[in-house]
Amino acid sequence: MTYQVAVLGAGSFGTALAIHLARRGASVRLWGRDAAQMAEIQQQRENARYLPDCPLPAKLLADADLAAAVADSDDLLLATPSHALRGMLSTLQPLLKAGQGLAIACKGLEPDSGKLIHEVVADVLGAAHPFSVISGPTFAKELGLGLPTAVTIASDDRHYAEKFAHLLHGDGFRAYWSEDLPGVEIGGAAKNVMAIGVGIADGLGLGANTRAALITRGLAEMMRLAEALGGKAETLMGLSGMGDLVLTCTDNQSRNRRMGLLLAQNKSVAEASAEIRQVVEGVKAAPEVLRVAQRLGVEMPITTAVAAVLTGRISAVEAVAQLAKRPAKAELT
Repeated sequence: MTYQVAVLGAGSFGTALAIHLARRGASVRLWGRDAAQMAEIQQQRENARYLPDCPLPAKLLADADLAAAVADSDDLLLATPSHALRGMLSTLQPLLKAGQGLAIACKGLEPDSGKLIHEVVADVLGAAHPFSVISGPTFAKELGLGLPTAVTIASDDRHYAEKFAHLLHGDGFRAYWSEDLPGVEIGGAAKNVMAIGVGIADGLGLGANTRAALITRGLAEMMRLAEALGGKAETLMGLSGMGDLVLTCTDNQSRNRRMGLLLAQNKSVAEASAEIRQVVEGVKAAPEVLRVAQRLGVEMPITTAVAAVLTGRISAVEAVAQLAKRPAKAELT
């Protein structure tokens, strides 16, 4: 029988993952809240709003019936924004079948609590359902077009991580598994904050030297925080850390980088968000990453500066000046 999977969240990344899974031979149901939008996607065979020019394969059905999507699927893939994860899991809980697994493809920390993805899952579902987290350097448009892509799939259930890796692996898509949930998750969340910082620097015309320094020192911040959360520093040298960081910081397909570029033009967060027209995860992640770092006593100066700009406490120029005035120190500290 054909493997059946529901992708919950019809934004750009959810749509791209659904397309890839259907290309790989799975029977895929793409779910979104807006019934009119989903009917349009199904009729036009394209998500014109979030992923134009990426046709839907024949084995992909788009609709807004959540109960049917869950009931008809072997596993679920959640591609909702991180701030909506708890609500989505709570809605799903009474619909889930015994042993039904979830793969979660959002990047960020829960607003206000600063909890990692696996902590939110544990709060809502306990240990009743196997789950994994998908992270790595992935622009949705390139994945939707079938261009080569690689990700990390993390789970404390290695069998389930391997299962989902094999499901995704192939047709130019490489999937690696990991058991380091904190490391993979903090990489996916914190790199968005760093990309806003790099966008600010590039928007101010500070050059390639500054960009390289911010990426490198940003990675050092991410590694320190991952270790403090029980993760492995070496995980941050992989796809979900350095790979995603470099991608998000250096290409204008990145919404977080574009946010930084617009902030450097003295636009407000609201003005920049309206221009980008999609969720910019780093805006919500910055205060949460900083809160967790402060609670654990982890120094994260780039994150601190970006969070201050986002809240309007300092300007983009002032943030750069503050970072430049920091005292000299040993690199590996």
